[in-house]
Amino acid sequence: MPSAEIITIGTEILLGEIVDTNTRYIARALRGLGVDLYRTITIGDNVERIATAINHSMQRAEIVITTGGLGPTVDDPTREAVAKAVGVETEFREDLWEQVVAVITRYGRKPSENQKRQAYVPRGAIGVPNPVGTAPCFIVETERNAVISLPGVPNEMEYILHESIIPYLQKRFALNEIIKIRILHCAGLGEGMIDEKIADLETLSNPTVGLAAHTGVVDIRIAAKAKNEADASEMIAKIEADVRERLGDVIFGADEDRLEDVVLKTVAKRGWTLTAIESGLDGLLAQKIPHTASFSDLSPNSLMDTLRKARAEANADAALGVAVSMEQRAAEMALITPAGEKTHRITYGGPPRSLPRWSVNLALDWLRRRALEGD
Repeated sequence: MPSAEIITIGTEILLGEIVDTNTRYIARALRGLGVDLYRTITIGDNVERIATAINHSMQRAEIVITTGGLGPTVDDPTREAVAKAVGVETEFREDLWEQVVAVITRYGRKPSENQKRQAYVPRGAIGVPNPVGTAPCFIVETERNAVISLPGVPNEMEYILHESIIPYLQKRFALNEIIKIRILHCAGLGEGMIDEKIADLETLSNPTVGLAAHTGVVDIRIAAKAKNEADASEMIAKIEADVRERLGDVIFGADEDRLEDVVLKTVAKRGWTLTAIESGLDGLLAQKIPHTASFSDLSPNSLMDTLRKARAEANADAALGVAVSMEQRAAEMALITPAGEKTHRITYGGPPRSLPRWSVNLALDWLRRRALEGD
């Protein structure tokens, strides 16, 4: 099975002016083909550095995919960099120029002279049409490698990837496997404690199991490589059942599930109506729970009293309150359900800016667990 590396090209990415979304999109496409992705790299608009990165990637992986740097200006260096990496010159392709002219003409414009740069590719490269943009793409083949250069514009890249590149890769490398991913979302236990419970599963080679910690949430990734989706699903299902048996209701959802959505569904399933209050969160809890009132500087002593009033005014069955103190790096929580009233204080040792999100996620999970317990 071939391996791949992705190189995104653009100084604007390095400077933080734009966010690279192409790498994630290509990575997921490669995963669906069963291709192992070894490395992703971002390089500025410099021919020498790009050529060096491509050359190194070619030594490590059979498939090298670049995005960006195919425009008409002098700071679009990908064509020259790929040519340098494989030891050839660039050459003008009349057929590619005709494609550029055709696309520009559709917009009622005439191509400028500098746009001819886009019809130059490394000598011997396979031209790849771009019917949705003005930057033709290309593939440079060696005995071992395929270096594929795609536009940086996301919608152009995505179209060409599916229409031309995926079929090419399937044929060139006889791809007949897939990689399927299942993500289990956890709350209520930290990454270290979850690791202790499933450490043996993390040593498996297929499926593989890995952890990713977020703010108050930990994801467990199960990845299986198989000949078809049904086989991959069966492999994942066995591991998932084992993980669920070990962790129980620490797992609140999977894949696209969000904690707040799961909480609201769990509360609704209990037949409870819900209201909430927050302080020091800048509306973060209000984004998760409808009918959340915001207050300034609620003290620990006043949080429960204020929550009782809010619950009474809303005539709600349940009420959740969260008040954050950035100075103390702490959060006070209060919860009222038909089963009674509870308070909880947590302190936080991480980055201060993460305290609000961490507090909200822990409070939401607290509410979820109380709703699961019932009256």
